[in-house]
Amino acid sequence: MFSEHVQSRAEKRAETRQKVLAAAERLFREQGFGATTIRKIAAEAGVSTGTVMSVGDKDALLVAIFDIWIEAVHRERADGGPPASAGSGVDGVMALIEPFIRYFMLDEELSREYAAIVVRGVHESEIFRELADSLIAELAGALGRAGLAEADADRGARVVYFAYLGILMNIAHGTVRESEAVDQLREVIGFAIARGGGEA
Repeated sequence: MFSEHVQSRAEKRAETRQKVLAAAERLFREQGFGATTIRKIAAEAGVSTGTVMSVGDKDALLVAIFDIWIEAVHRERADGGPPASAGSGVDGVMALIEPFIRYFMLDEELSREYAAIVVRGVHESEIFRELADSLIAELAGALGRAGLAEADADRGARVVYFAYLGILMNIAHGTVRESEAVDQLREVIGFAIARGGGEA
């Protein structure tokens, strides 16, 4: 009986968190990050400002929104394997990365805010921890399918991952367009495969 009560409280907290994050994302995209206040998020979610703050301040909410979306992509892949469009070589690796590039390009202001928050280091993002491990493992698998030995695929995955992070930051700051970002990543991936002796 006690565990049922605790479980229902935990479920209620998770439901409230989801409601707050959904309201925050709607307002961030419709009104802009700067114009959105905690009070507006509370009103949109139908909760108190204290409840919103228990989920996080604006910066923490934005980081959580990005992290949840990125995690969902990885979880979907884990359930169904590599993307259907994943071939081998550069195309196979790009199929893993392109969804993230497209997501960052959806709203440059929000991507810029997210990048600034992450760089300041006040709010940690899973993009540097568990989500990084997930993507690096996916990249290593794709590089292995391109013909790289395991050690080379692991090293190549890290090279591609760090290039990807740098390119995402440039996208967020508006210094790289989507087509340029894709071309630059394709070059890095091709280089990593060629250096490892695989088939580009």
